[in-house]
Formats: sequence, C-alpha cells, structure tokens
Amino acid sequence: MTDTADLVRSWRLRRGLSQACLAELAGTGQAAISRIESGRDLPTLAVLERIALALDCRVAISFTQNQKGATSRE
Repeated sequence: MTDTADLVRSWRLRRGLSQACLAELAGTGQAAISRIESGRDLPTLAVLERIALALDCRVAISFTQNQKGATSRE
C-alpha cells in the first residue's frame, strides 16, 4: 500500500464511514475508493481534495530534499 492509501483508509475508518458512504460524499464511486485504498490507483489532487473534504480533514503536500548524492532528472 501507499501512504495515500493508508491515510484515506485510516481517516475513513476513524470517521466510521463505509467506502460507499465516503464515495457518495466525495462525488466518486465506491470502486474508486477501493482502488485508492488498495494502492491500485493514485487519485488526482482534485479527487483527493474532495475525499479530504468529505473526511473533514485537509490535504498537505510536502517536498523533501533528495538523499545526498542522488540526482533525478526526468
């Protein structure tokens, strides 16, 4: 699983919501929530923001420095 998957699932369970209920509140389908929670799909930022709103939490994005010596140029 991914951090996103774990966080969506844990927040949903904390709020006592089913996947179907969260999907309805976030304006998406239950299958999409299932794929996100299993790590099979990574939601867009727009979908993630709708999920966060439905869960009464916020999305926080952080950037961290690469490990020393590591470079990535794509």
